[in-house]
Order: sequence, then C-alpha cells, then structure tokens
Amino acid sequence: MKFPYANLNLSSKKQKIFRFAWCLNFIVSLDQKEYRVFLIVLTRLFTAISSGFKLSLCCLLLICADASFHYSSLYGRLALISQAYAESNPPTEFFKSITSNASDSARETAKSSPNAEHGVITIETAVARALAGNPGLAEIKARAEALAAVPSQVGALPDPTINLGMLNMPTRNFNLQQEDMTMMEMGISQTIPFPGKRSLREQIAEHEAMATEEALQDARLRLAAEVKQSWWRLFYYAKTLALLDTSAGFFQQLIDIAQSNYKVAKGSQQDVMLTQLELSKLKAEKLDLLTLRGAEYAKLNTLINRIIEFSVHLPSEAVFKFPDLSATELQNKALKFRPLFAQHGKMLEVAKANVELAKKDFYPDFTVGGGYAFRQNTPTGQTRSDFASVQLSMNVPLYAAQKQSKAVDQRNSELLQEQYAAEDEHHKILSEIVAKVAEYKQLKEKTLLLEQEVIPQAQQTLNALMAGYQVSQSGFSDLLRTELSVLQYQMQYWQTKTNTQAVLAELSADVGEDLYND
Repeated sequence: MKFPYANLNLSSKKQKIFRFAWCLNFIVSLDQKEYRVFLIVLTRLFTAISSGFKLSLCCLLLICADASFHYSSLYGRLALISQAYAESNPPTEFFKSITSNASDSARETAKSSPNAEHGVITIETAVARALAGNPGLAEIKARAEALAAVPSQVGALPDPTINLGMLNMPTRNFNLQQEDMTMMEMGISQTIPFPGKRSLREQIAEHEAMATEEALQDARLRLAAEVKQSWWRLFYYAKTLALLDTSAGFFQQLIDIAQSNYKVAKGSQQDVMLTQLELSKLKAEKLDLLTLRGAEYAKLNTLINRIIEFSVHLPSEAVFKFPDLSATELQNKALKFRPLFAQHGKMLEVAKANVELAKKDFYPDFTVGGGYAFRQNTPTGQTRSDFASVQLSMNVPLYAAQKQSKAVDQRNSELLQEQYAAEDEHHKILSEIVAKVAEYKQLKEKTLLLEQEVIPQAQQTLNALMAGYQVSQSGFSDLLRTELSVLQYQMQYWQTKTNTQAVLAELSADVGEDLYND
C-alpha cells in the first residue's frame, strides 16, 4: 500500500508526523494476520522516529491488533515490549523479538490447555499450572535438592592437612648450615573419625533428604487441594451471580406486572415498592459476591503464579464426582499413601541415628600423619642426614559427664519429641478424615434432596402462583416470598454441590490419593 502523503512537498519533520498519524489510523482496521505483515513494512518507518516514540507506538500497535485484548493483560504486554526493546536496539530485531516471543507464548499456552485460546481455566489446568510454577513449592523443591547433596559431603573423610615449616633457625644470622638441628620440614596429616561415625552422619543426611522429598510431595497434595477449593468457590460465585441476574430479570417482570395491575386498579402500589426493594437487595448481594470473587481471583492467581490483577475465566459447566467413601478405608489408605506419614518415619530414623552418633562420641577420633625434614650440609661440606617422622594422635573424652552424656540425653529427648509429634499428627489426620467423610456424606445427601425434591417443588409452586397472580387469583406477597425461596434454594444447591467437591479435594490431600478418580 502506498503512503498517501509521499508526493506532498513537506518538510522532513512534518512528513514524520503525517506518517505517524496515518499509521495509527490504518492499524485500527487490521486483523492479526494483516498486522504481522504490516510490521515488516513499518520497520523502515521506525528508523526515522525517536526511541520514545518507538516504544509508545509499539504499545499501541500490540493493543490495537489484538481483537481479544483485555486490560488485565496490559502489564504482561508492557513487560514484554520493554524487555524486547531493551535487548534489541535495531528496529528489525526489535520486531522479530516481539513477534517470536508472542508466537512462542501462544504455542506454550495452546499446549498447556485446549481452551487456552479462550482464556478458560479448567480445574485440571489450574492444578497443573500451580504444580509447575508455584514459588512456595519451588522453594521446597530447591531445599530438597540441596539436602540431597549433603550425604556424600558428611560421609567423606575430612580434608588432609599439609604443613610446611622451618625448624630451629638461628636468629643471629639465619644461617641454614650453622646448626645441626636447623631444618626445613614438610608433612601431611589425616583425621580419621572413630569407625561408624561417618556412616551414621551419612545415614542421617540421607534420611533428612528423603524426609524433605516426602514433604515436597505432601506440599504438592496440599497445594492441589487449595487450588481445587479456590476453583470450586469461583465456580459457585459464577453460578450464584448468574442466578442473581436471572432473579433480577424476574423481579423486573414482576414490577412491570404490578405496575400494570396498579394502573387498572387490580393491584396496589405497595406491590411495586416491595418488588423494587427486593431488587435492590439483590443488587447489594451481587456487589458482595463480586467483592468475594475478586478476592478469590487474587488468591487463585497467586497459587498458579499469575499476575494478581488477571481475571479467571471458568468453563460454564463442570464435572462433579460423588464417589462412595468409607472412613475406615480412607484411613488405611492415608497410612499407606500419605507422604506426611512417610516424612515422620524418616525423621524418626534421623532421631534414632542421632542417638547412636551421640553415643559414638564417647570414642576418640584419630589423627595420623607423617613428615620429612631436610637439613643442609655443614659449612665444611660434611653431609647431614635428613629426618623422617610419623605421628598418631587422638582426642580424649575427658569431660564426658558434662558433654557426651548430656548430648545423649539431648538426642533421646529429641527422639521422644519426634515420636510424640508423629503420633499426634497421626491421630489428627485420622480424625479429620472421619469428620470430613461425615461432612461429605451430609453435603451429598443435601445436594440430592435439593436437586430432586426441594427445588422442583418450589419451582412448581412459583409457576402456579405466577399464573394465578396474572389473573388476580393469588396474592402478591405469596408470589414474592416463593420467588425468594426458590432463589435461596438454588443458591444453597450450588453452594452445597461445590462444597462436596471442595471437601473431596481436602480428603484427597489427607489420604494422599486423588479421590476424584475413584
């Protein structure tokens, strides 16, 4: 396409302004494919614009060319533009970096979720993103990797010591040949812990590393449960907001009917005012729910490592699972699969090994070494013999009553502490499983009751009252009260139904197994 002002006799500065304005007007009509082609043409124009205009125009180009642009993603786009521009001064490389980064990001998002192009986050996608990018989980993983490198370090021998020295040097003239005992010495020594100490230290480090790995797995379970609970709360908010919108439309219909009846003297103005009051209450309730939803957006975005301001788009429908659960069976599974129990088992092994190591400290460590001393010949040229030496030393636990014995008492107390902590955690989790199974069964029964009996009966009553009111055969207050009851029952239904899934997520974390697949 030819630039329309190319043939005008304008100054260089005015041509730049005209070019800039023409581009802004032109890009608004471009779709994404045309926009990428236009980037190539626009590269030449950028050579004549200052760096400040380059960055500003790039922001506008990226925003205008994306039909699905949301203001919540502006921060990410600006960060991408700033990074790309900082790394690539030449305009051509600048555009290449932006388009390639955008393409790579789109491909990664498309791979991560089949609904990614619509911004829909399913519960599986949310859990996968949290497990892949949550900083808290990454911190535990890094700690586990750090501890995995410890056993080989503590199991190795201490580094040997090399010593160099000058012995019996006369300070009057520093002559190496004058005195017979003047010599240059070099030696090496090695500390050897009492047999069994190194293996115990290595064993302790290995169990600590394995305990941290089990803690990582347990943190993954708890994070997945937290993400699922947050997701189900957002799903409940979405359904409840939809119900409020539907009820608001119904109340508006009632207002119109009440006003019509009032005009023909078949109704009272009180009916209109009561309906308007209930409509205002619905609006206030909707505002409260929007506030709660905004806070839950921030929480879920934090868990899955997204920008907090981003909105979360959920699918309109979700799959609900209602497995039959037995508290005794789940308790047995928890003892078998829950990583937290395995973690406590490893820490008990650490405490036992620490007791054994403390007992080993009653025995001495050894240091062996050897040296060689060089002597100079006499001033008359007579040869002097060199000296060789070996040594063996050990520490003596002379103050065992104040040190080693107290250390054994300390380690025994720590072992008891770990045993009591494991037992307490054991009872706590098993009791939580019993309580949550009971809660799950109650919520499941209530969901079925609301779905199969309460809501259908209330809806039939509402339909009958609505038909009767239109022909002035039923009271307005009964109709209004029944509509509010239907709304409350429907809200209770979605709250109860989503709560069953949230409790199921908690039980999955407590048991150490995904109960959604049962």
